[in-house]
Amino acid sequence: MAALAAFLCLTGADAQQLPALKVSANHRFFTADDKPFFWLGDTGWLLFSKLTREEADQYLDTRAKQGFNVVQVMVVHSIKEVNAYGDSALTGKNIATPKVTPGNDPTKKAEYDYWDHVDYIVNKAAEKGLYVAMVPVWGSVVESSKIGPEAATKYATFLAERYKDHTNVIWMDGGDIAGSLFNSTWNAIGSTLKQLNPNHLVTYHPRGRTQSSTWFHNQSWLDFNTFQSGHRTYAQDTSKNEKLHYGEDNWRYVNVDYNLKPTKPTLDAEPSYERIPWGLHNIKLPLWTDADVRRYAYWSVFAGGCGYTYGNNDVMQMHKDNDSKVGAYGSTQMWYKSINNLGAQQMQWVKKLMLSRPYFERVPDQSMVAGSLGVKYNRLLATRGKNYAFVYTYNGRNFTVNATKLEGAKVKASWYNPRTGESTTIGTMTKGAAMKFNPPGEQKNGNDWVLVLDSI
Repeated sequence: MAALAAFLCLTGADAQQLPALKVSANHRFFTADDKPFFWLGDTGWLLFSKLTREEADQYLDTRAKQGFNVVQVMVVHSIKEVNAYGDSALTGKNIATPKVTPGNDPTKKAEYDYWDHVDYIVNKAAEKGLYVAMVPVWGSVVESSKIGPEAATKYATFLAERYKDHTNVIWMDGGDIAGSLFNSTWNAIGSTLKQLNPNHLVTYHPRGRTQSSTWFHNQSWLDFNTFQSGHRTYAQDTSKNEKLHYGEDNWRYVNVDYNLKPTKPTLDAEPSYERIPWGLHNIKLPLWTDADVRRYAYWSVFAGGCGYTYGNNDVMQMHKDNDSKVGAYGSTQMWYKSINNLGAQQMQWVKKLMLSRPYFERVPDQSMVAGSLGVKYNRLLATRGKNYAFVYTYNGRNFTVNATKLEGAKVKASWYNPRTGESTTIGTMTKGAAMKFNPPGEQKNGNDWVLVLDSI
């Protein structure tokens, strides 16, 4: 315990440091030490409040070994926020007065407070190579407590000063809420964090089926956009606004953000979670699967996204043994079991593929598909560099490719398996405008493949 106490006494400057993330020169991606950084996130929303130090170690260690490099976490998700040790985040349920006690020795109850526990987890994440995207206060808290700009500025100042030296911290303003609600509060938080932490990236987490760019794209504090494509099926998306009637087509949000000026990176920060019911609220409906989270990943990234955030119903709420048998949205498994679900294990392969070729030159290019792009589950998504191209099919249907934009006279073709990360060579062939390909296996949803073309 003495060693642990000594570790907790480390400041952000003294603890394990990761390279600060920056927006790339072309404003499409992220870099770390001028090297490509592909955001592979996990929604560990209740990490700070639900898990003990030992449990947090297990969670972070597992996600790091699975290839994740970002964890999205709520700092305060309830005005009555209390962590696993019974420590309150706030004094008098007032966001402007975080409850901080002198010292941080975990063996002394009077010293080790809520914020010391957050410090421990942020430092431990850095030790394992993980960045922490911290949501200062969840949208429902701001709405129910009617938190205004003045209190929000005081709270954001506290956060910025406490974590200014933690290079693995990313600020994610908002929290599942439309930016039009309490707009001045969100702008106060975002601008305060950016002013006091100029070297930290700042973004906004919107409500389901919306994107941060709708309200904040032109704000100087917003470094990159995120969107929440949400958990609804095509049939459940009954949006009155036809322009937002996207259903499961999360690539459409990327298309919107990709064409905005000024150019900023964008990513799906909350698609459908593995093991959560279609549409969230009716727990008798089927659950989203590993095939679905793969589809959301490749669709959004190939459309031009700078990364992707995975989510799991049981893990995001850290469903534990002492919780109700059935958690929110019908959660029935414990977080420490669901953390190894298939979808979580398969996410590393999208990151591996994207970093396997020249990264910063990559662009989305649907003209690579010769013929029908397809709708819904037949949709094909294509992306390319100068000497390579990737085409994703979710159901393994036959398709035709126009490879004339690639350099060279010939291409080497191969199939990349999103379930295993394995590549199978098809062969070398003359580059053409109508090259036909037949993915392995029978056509069915979840028989997804990536066609890889490399110039020769």
